Amino acid sequence: MAVGTVSGVRDAVEPLSRLRVEPITLDAAALPRYALLTTLRLFAALAASFVFTLVAATAAAKSRRAELVIIPALDILQSVPVLGFMTFTVTAFMGLFPGSRVGVECAAIFAIFTSQAWNMAFSLYQSLRQVPGDLEEVARGFGLSPLRKLLRIEWPFAAPGLVWNAMMSMSGGWFFVVASEAISVGRTQVMLPGIGSWLAVAIDRRDLGAVALAVAAMAIVILLYDQLVFRPVIAWADRFRVEQTASGDPPRSWVFDLFRRARLLPPLTAPFRGIAALVALAEPAPRLMVQHRRFTTSAAARPLGLRLWTGLVLIAASAAAVYAVRFLGTTLTLADAWTAFGSGLLTLLRVVVLIAIASLIWVPIGVWIGLRPRWTARVQPIAQFLAAFPANVLFPIAVVAIVRWHADPDVWLSPLMVLGTQWYILFNVIAGASAIPNDLLEAHRMFGVRGLLWWRRLILPGIFPYYITGALTASGGSWNASIVAEAVSWGDTHLRARGLGSYIADATAAGDGARVLLGIMVMSVFVIAINRLLFRPLYRIAERRLRLS
Repeated sequence: MAVGTVSGVRDAVEPLSRLRVEPITLDAAALPRYALLTTLRLFAALAASFVFTLVAATAAAKSRRAELVIIPALDILQSVPVLGFMTFTVTAFMGLFPGSRVGVECAAIFAIFTSQAWNMAFSLYQSLRQVPGDLEEVARGFGLSPLRKLLRIEWPFAAPGLVWNAMMSMSGGWFFVVASEAISVGRTQVMLPGIGSWLAVAIDRRDLGAVALAVAAMAIVILLYDQLVFRPVIAWADRFRVEQTASGDPPRSWVFDLFRRARLLPPLTAPFRGIAALVALAEPAPRLMVQHRRFTTSAAARPLGLRLWTGLVLIAASAAAVYAVRFLGTTLTLADAWTAFGSGLLTLLRVVVLIAIASLIWVPIGVWIGLRPRWTARVQPIAQFLAAFPANVLFPIAVVAIVRWHADPDVWLSPLMVLGTQWYILFNVIAGASAIPNDLLEAHRMFGVRGLLWWRRLILPGIFPYYITGALTASGGSWNASIVAEAVSWGDTHLRARGLGSYIADATAAGDGARVLLGIMVMSVFVIAINRLLFRPLYRIAERRLRLS
């Protein structure tokens, strides 16, 4: 693993000109190297997403003032498609590292980051707002400082849900890996060695054998990091479940058991334990910190200060909107705005219908899996593979079937939108069902609660906060996926479904920055409206009425 990482980093710092000298080849011997490079980009983006999540989501959950900025920003960023980011970031990163492949690698990693970070941030934010009341009492009883409370209670409580969403984010990165590695923005055409660029070339050449090899390589990579990374982390995170009885069948991992028995593990983790000890020593005494916390809470809760901050945020957002509208007004007309808005309504209809259908299918299946840890271990790698399955691989089937049967692309291209995003619902429901305390399950079993009453009194309230997070990210991801799902190609055959996704895809391919910005703004308006009018009220209901206490 270390050798592969060093080799990948060495490739990343090569001159950019070498990519033109060594074009992407469909030779099977090159596929292992491509798979390694893609995997390194995915994990680099996941590491960045993890750091971003800890900082942004914690700040939003702990500070009302930060929440007023961070949560709307997450809503907007979640709605911005990967191609929308790449339109502006590719040139910027290439300008930072002129003539070097580092700039293009950073652009690719950043694009993957934008498909991973928002889901993890929403998960941690939701979990920190759902900390059970008895854990809050424990923190107050022991006089824990805010930092100790965060490290000892709140982050551990959020760990199981965050792990499941990290797996989903990893799969989401695979879903957009073609757009991340086969960069095509206006006149900028760069193809980084990787499975994504391999798939792009194979699809362009109509080489089904090469497509099958890429899918097989993806399956092997996903199985490897599932066993070596995610299964051990899930087994470790199970200790943080909130329950009064022991888990009857906890998740297991041979890698986790191996690490627990390893004699070299304590010396390797000694630096981290030393840092934690230094942080603990630097903190004031618990009693003094409790008094300070009360003072700062009182100061932060002043209505006038909060209103002033809200006003500043609204003024800044309004100024940014006015600047963007003036910029667009120099090149576009009101008719262009109505065209984008009408396209957005068509995509909105697809998103609503697809999320409703996905919920009806995957909520019962996710509950069944989440309540059976043995099946969770079996289904997890399969679900990761299906979630990672790029929509581009199904383009040949979709294009051939639509052309053969003269079907309507506006209807039959729509399922491609939810192909990768429906798994957000499944993974979050599995996490929610797994987090239901065993003592509650045993109590309902003892009292003979079954059928609809079991669903209404136990399961639906237990998974509701997790489902809201999954539905929110699935909705935003479906808008994002519309970029590749509403404009598909197979060789020389091109199909378009009317909608905002094909509008942005066409503008990106043409290098029309003004229409790309207009499409992104319209998409952001739709996503923010859905989140504010639907998902945020549901979050508040979950916080008030569905907390474990």
